[in-house]
This record gives sequence, C-alpha cells and structure tokens, in this order.
Amino acid sequence: MTFTTADLCDKHSSAADFQIAEPIFKAFGSTRCFSGQISTVKVFEDNVLIRELLEKKVSHRILVIDGGGSLHCALLGENLANTAYQNGWQGIIIYGCIRDSDVINQLPIGIRALHTYPLKSHKKGPGERDNTCVFAGVHFKTDHYLYADNDGIIVSQNPLT
Repeated sequence: MTFTTADLCDKHSSAADFQIAEPIFKAFGSTRCFSGQISTVKVFEDNVLIRELLEKKVSHRILVIDGGGSLHCALLGENLANTAYQNGWQGIIIYGCIRDSDVINQLPIGIRALHTYPLKSHKKGPGERDNTCVFAGVHFKTDHYLYADNDGIIVSQNPLT
C-alpha cells in the first residue's frame, strides 16, 4: 500500500479514533514509510520481552515499545533489528533508545526511536505485553493500525486507505 501521512491526515483526521504522534522520534532503518497492525510491550531498561516478540514470525505487524522514555540504555541493537526484519516485522516504534545505528540504517525495516545510546539494556525479563501504551500524545493499542513516514506517525483503530 502506498500512502503518505499527510494524505491520510487530509482524508481521515476528523475521525474519532485518528491520532497523530508528537514529533519526538528520530528515523532509523532504510525503510522510511511503513504500516501495519500494532503489538505492544512495556519495559524499562530491559529487552527480554522485546526479544521474545521479535523472534516470532509475523505478517504486517509493528512493534510499539514503551520504554518509559529512558535515555540510559538501548532497547534495540543490530541483532534484534535484524531478527525483526527476518521475521516479517514492518517496523518498530521505541519510546527509548537504540544502538548500532549505522548498521540498523542499512536494514530494510522502519524504526523510530527517541535517540541512540551505546549501552545495552538489562536482561532480567520484567514487563507487560498487549497493554495500551501511552506516549507522544497517542494511545497505542494492540491490533490498531499504525502508519509512519518521514512526516509523522498516525494511529487508527481501523485501517486507513
């Protein structure tokens, strides 16, 4: 599907379930325009649950990670980003940091994150899956639809055309 978030805003912004994320994210990965249904995970400075989700084969999914906005470690690096791509994930939105950005920028996947940070995360395993994540002025819910390009990120309960 070809789209721009600007066109989607022009067509659908008056819909009750239409949300636009605040422009707080940096773009990573070589895919700048991506869309899919959301899966959510909440963690804090720990990426065990992220790995579990990204290791699953999916079709047309976006992983939304609520990392609490932490800027003290990376929740995703080149290995997990490559795993995500290999398993069919279209994109990842991270309310937190990534590392290995030079390598990630070569991978054909769309990633948005707050920033980069070279330190890896903890590996203890706490967190929550499939709960509503709220950040950047948006309520991200599992199975809702996300659209991202260079202009922004849009979330809708229903698919947009």
